[in-house]
Amino acid sequence: MIPVNPTKIVCIGRNYLAHARELGNELPPEPLIFLKPPSALLAPGAPIVLPPQSQQVEYEGEIGVVVLERLQGVSVAEAERARLGFICVNDVTARDLQKSDGQWSRAKGFDTFCPVGPAVVEGLDWRTLEVRTRVNGVERQHGRTADMAYSIPVILSYISRVMTLEPGDLIPTGTPAGVGRLASGDVVEVEVPGIGILRNPVR
Repeated sequence: MIPVNPTKIVCIGRNYLAHARELGNELPPEPLIFLKPPSALLAPGAPIVLPPQSQQVEYEGEIGVVVLERLQGVSVAEAERARLGFICVNDVTARDLQKSDGQWSRAKGFDTFCPVGPAVVEGLDWRTLEVRTRVNGVERQHGRTADMAYSIPVILSYISRVMTLEPGDLIPTGTPAGVGRLASGDVVEVEVPGIGILRNPVR
């Protein structure tokens, strides 16, 4: 079962310096936002499907924010007081298509390219959250909110001044360094302590 039902998925790119640099990029001067379609959502345990259009599909473990109240044009201070939930997200990406297309809709938007779960958890302190990604039991990524270029309240305020965030909307907050390819038969896990482990096979 997919534990969220967002009107939109607003992702943040290049929010960890080490990840930006591993892809040959610098940190953006303000939060870099892009959209994934809700049709990309995938339940825990369901398979990530490698599309024939891509030869380089990669995992991106992330801390996801679930908006629980309407946010429109809010300040950073207001965003910090907002009611939020948190969830594990895998922002699966066709890296070769991301590079060739010049924009990210196709690379990020395939069906099954947004695993989420295992549950939405409220009451966590965003300042202390961390995320770990494992492939076949081997840790590949580890990042903390303290490592982010733009904090969660800054991200929420920035997005809300562009588009109204509705209850249920999902904001993956960026991935730390260590992204890599997925192959059929892999099992990828994204863990956020306090939330649990999001586990999906690949085929």
